Amino acid sequence: MNALDNAEGAVLPTTAPTSSPVESPEELIGAGKAWGLSTAVDLHDCRPEAIRDRDYIEAYVIALCKLIEMKRFGECQIVHFGEGRVAGYSMLQLIETSLISGHFANDTNRAYLDIFSCKGYDPAVVVEFSRKFFGARSTAATVTVRY
Repeated sequence: MNALDNAEGAVLPTTAPTSSPVESPEELIGAGKAWGLSTAVDLHDCRPEAIRDRDYIEAYVIALCKLIEMKRFGECQIVHFGEGRVAGYSMLQLIETSLISGHFANDTNRAYLDIFSCKGYDPAVVVEFSRKFFGARSTAATVTVRY
């Protein structure tokens, strides 16, 4: 049995080279610094009607991009597929500095979001905004600086 088989809810550590402390996420990224910032957000016990509504998910993406000042590139792709435990909407929004993606699991009322950008943003803002938008009762997040 693999140690990760029962790791639901665990926050796994990530390691990356670090430099002196910085004041903002924007200072982490740029020429001679990190390539980008990746935030994985798990939302638990979301409002069922929120994660099952294509238009609501699209409104989330538009609002999130405005909030963290990311310019959307093209239309947001949102598709409902899968069966049983994995059924739900999946979403992908290209942004000029990378992408935002997510999967919304109908069976468990959970959402799994990933925001990657080579432009800085505040991960705490993303987590709190996402929690409120989907009415999640709890969250888990992992932030990784990508080099």
